[in-house]
Amino acid sequence: MTQQTSGLEPPAPKIDSSSQIMTRPQKPSEPLQEAKTWNTKNLGLRLASDFISGFTAATMVAPLITIIDKGIMQNASGQATLKNSLKESLAAFLLRPHHLVFSKPFGLICMLYGGTYLTANTLDTITSTVQDRPATYVTSDTLKFAASSTANIGLCLFKDQTFARLFGPGGPPRPVPLPSYALFTLRDCLTIFASFNVPPLLGPVISRNMSQELQKSLSGQTIAQFLAPASVQIISTPMHLLGLDLYNRGQKGISWGDRWTIVKKNWAISAVARMCRIVPAFGVGGVVNAKVRKGLISRLE
Repeated sequence: MTQQTSGLEPPAPKIDSSSQIMTRPQKPSEPLQEAKTWNTKNLGLRLASDFISGFTAATMVAPLITIIDKGIMQNASGQATLKNSLKESLAAFLLRPHHLVFSKPFGLICMLYGGTYLTANTLDTITSTVQDRPATYVTSDTLKFAASSTANIGLCLFKDQTFARLFGPGGPPRPVPLPSYALFTLRDCLTIFASFNVPPLLGPVISRNMSQELQKSLSGQTIAQFLAPASVQIISTPMHLLGLDLYNRGQKGISWGDRWTIVKKNWAISAVARMCRIVPAFGVGGVVNAKVRKGLISRLE
């Protein structure tokens, strides 16, 4: 007879687990990585300080810059001499300041320099946050030059094409030619480099060569903030004048020799005028922006 099973599996034989233990190779101990820390203390208020300091400085210098820019444009287009334009605009500002403050040119200048200062300030705040540095830390590297230049050039090109149409030779507005944009861009790159990157590098050199008595009342950084942007206008002014001439007289039918004659004729007076606008823009404005920002942010540390 066939023996019937009860349907129950026989118990599995016991296996000594110690015989099946496999030894895993141990990994070399990895060094512990320190957690990256960010300086986020009062970050929102620090960004607000960047905005306040940037546009406070821009508003302070905008009246004079607006008047000078208008004079340079009218002189280049033949609408008025630089002297007569400055005289008329200054008289109007003293008698009716609200007409200038609430005008389109004034708003464009505030937008231009307020946006430029704000970009530089914000980059300093972001850098101090990511690198866990003090909130008052100020950079002077390539990234700051690139960011500030991008903001300034974009805003300045918009301002320049509007000013050229407002104070140009008259007639129906026409597009600003690409060579003019290229010349304006190169002009602004030089100015931004001299305004934001050169002073932190040149300031310590000037300070080392100053007497102790003079250092008590004036810092090398402040001297560099005025000197560098003003000096570069000697080089950048011909670019500005050539760009304006390409717009005012068009690109065809005029020789480069004729254009150079116009540029050379207006070079000296326009360079002086541009120095007078750059000193407030990146000298006075740069110092005010830096001091107001440092004062506000120092209270937040």
